Amino acid sequence: MAQLALTAARRWAGIPLPGRIAIVYVAARLVTTALMIVAAVQSTSLSRFGADAGLADFVVGWDAQWYWLVAENGYPSELPLTDSGDVAENAWAFMPVFAFVAKAVGFVFGSWGMGALLVSFGAGYLACLALHRLLRDRIGRSAAMWSVAFFAFGPLAAMFQVGYAETLFLLLLFLALDATARRRYAWLYLLIPVMAFTRPGILAFALYLGLHGILRLVHRRDDPLSRGEVVHILVLGALATACGFAWQGIAALVTGDPGAYLATELAWRQHWIAGGVDTFIPFEGWIQSSSFWFAQWGLPGEWGPTVLALMVVAVGAALLLLPQVRALGADLRLWSASYLLYLLAVFFPQSSTFRLLLPLSPLWGAVAVPRSRLWRFGVLAVCILGQWVWIFHVYALGNTFWQVP
Repeated sequence: MAQLALTAARRWAGIPLPGRIAIVYVAARLVTTALMIVAAVQSTSLSRFGADAGLADFVVGWDAQWYWLVAENGYPSELPLTDSGDVAENAWAFMPVFAFVAKAVGFVFGSWGMGALLVSFGAGYLACLALHRLLRDRIGRSAAMWSVAFFAFGPLAAMFQVGYAETLFLLLLFLALDATARRRYAWLYLLIPVMAFTRPGILAFALYLGLHGILRLVHRRDDPLSRGEVVHILVLGALATACGFAWQGIAALVTGDPGAYLATELAWRQHWIAGGVDTFIPFEGWIQSSSFWFAQWGLPGEWGPTVLALMVVAVGAALLLLPQVRALGADLRLWSASYLLYLLAVFFPQSSTFRLLLPLSPLWGAVAVPRSRLWRFGVLAVCILGQWVWIFHVYALGNTFWQVP
């Protein structure tokens, strides 16, 4: 038995890295597909997908419909309004890169949905390769491979095979983080603009670049910082910031409404906040949401902000102190802190919260650091269980705004 295990391990090690990651990734996609088939069978007439739901319906469901609309019709020159006169949900909330890449790929197959599936699937595999490269020199090749497995089998693994921009953005993000850590700043001049128009989040990367520059300045004696690198970091930070606000400017230019983008984003909050939200105030969304959810759970609403503050302190302490997280290196911890701060500033927590945490996927490396087989296989089992809970909830049962993936 031991000899068979040793032989299998040697054969596995003999497979080139891209092949090993492909095997893990395809296995993960087969598991996800099986779970989605079960969800389709269990879908009823009460679900938005109906009693005769199929995998193709899931691929183009929920927000994928908005990307399809962008690909087919572009963006509205006049903001649609609700019966009450407020700005309604519209395509300006969705960036163009994924929509049009999927359209280009789908043109060959005669279907935007097929293009979206292939882009998400292909970008997901490349993201796994990029994640392994990002982590292997920090935590070792074995832990990096387990990180890839957790990522590929993770609770939101359905994103790898539906028409969402997440996997394409993650691929670009992992490449950008790796380029920054390896001081290959020139690549970021290409990656930053594409990231910025794939999905929101580039302002978090701008903050990360600023913190990265400060870190390098502080440690310049041990890690020499050249004048050229200083220029790169400053220019790239400015580029990321400009790209982060560019979409607001484009929406304002096309619609003639300076607040078009923010009004569009706030339109999604009207389902959650009685009376809607008139203006965007940084960090207000989490405070409002914490009070809302505590009230929904039958707890005093005023407890929400206090618990939220304690959670922020706990997460900050974990990023600073946990040895498994520290093993990832300062850069990945700075990125995690930057992205979490960005979410706190701009996001209103609701059903999409877990999906919006996907850019923190490098933290799977911290989960993979413990070498216990029982731990690693246990985490993998929890990932698959989480997949089922999530897929069943948003696809088999999904029919209302609080079930949007």
